[in-house]
Amino acid sequence: MELKIEHLSKRFKDKTAVDDVSLTLTSGVWGLLGANGAGKTTLMRMIADIMVPTNGAIYYDGQDIHEMGKAYRELFGFLPQDFGYSRDFTVKDYLEYMAALKDVPARETSRKINHLLDILTLSDVKRKKIAKLSGGMKRRVGIAQAMLNDPKILVMDEPTAGLDPGERVRFRNFISEFSHDRIVLISTHIVSDVEYIATRNAIMKDGKIVDVGTTDELVKQIEGKVWTCTIPARDLDKYEMRLRIINQRGEDNNQVSIRYLSDKSEIEGSITISPRLEDLYLWLFPQADLSKEGN
Repeated sequence: MELKIEHLSKRFKDKTAVDDVSLTLTSGVWGLLGANGAGKTTLMRMIADIMVPTNGAIYYDGQDIHEMGKAYRELFGFLPQDFGYSRDFTVKDYLEYMAALKDVPARETSRKINHLLDILTLSDVKRKKIAKLSGGMKRRVGIAQAMLNDPKILVMDEPTAGLDPGERVRFRNFISEFSHDRIVLISTHIVSDVEYIATRNAIMKDGKIVDVGTTDELVKQIEGKVWTCTIPARDLDKYEMRLRIINQRGEDNNQVSIRYLSDKSEIEGSITISPRLEDLYLWLFPQADLSKEGN
């Protein structure tokens, strides 16, 4: 199974959102990483066949997805950043409505809905109106609708936004198991959500795919550039002004342990440590705010 993206571009008047992207997605979980404005959402909307590319095409096992039409939509699941629903819908009503739109056989609808409600811990709120749910619960309803038709290709834009840490762990485990013999593409700024489950990651910058690889392959480019040391708390402001500090933790005796990115040691006593995917993200996107990313 493969989803082949060939020379895909999308232009809006004087802006090119996606610029000549070629990428072949195979079975497993794929992370799509990039800062705001990188073109991730536009790329996913074209993969979902709800936005027509300016140039290029996408092929599922050799067939143009646009020409496949309904056949492609039947094997596709999509969670956008914001999914639409009527304010009068309860969770159960909404999922039944979406199952009908996706042509899920009536005899299978209840079983599939109950299964997803159970996995996503929504059974207790299935009769509540979606509009009255918390942000995390609404996100879980969105995940459920994307998976109703047991898709062969599942694309999710910021699926864990609003989920608490425990819910994110359950989601990762569920997706890791679900991805066997399926293609799952996840765009997220919560890098830890894909770091340990992604088969491969694609990094997008300025509308282009700039790198593709496993987490271990990608982080090699910043080996020797991630440092840690302990400094007096009174000096933290001074170092924050000139260093790319990515983590800090208060210690005893008014000391602070910091983790920073640099080509060389900037503080006496610094030692290099193994890089993580989040370190690479912040190295490539130094202005990124991990609390606000997601487009």
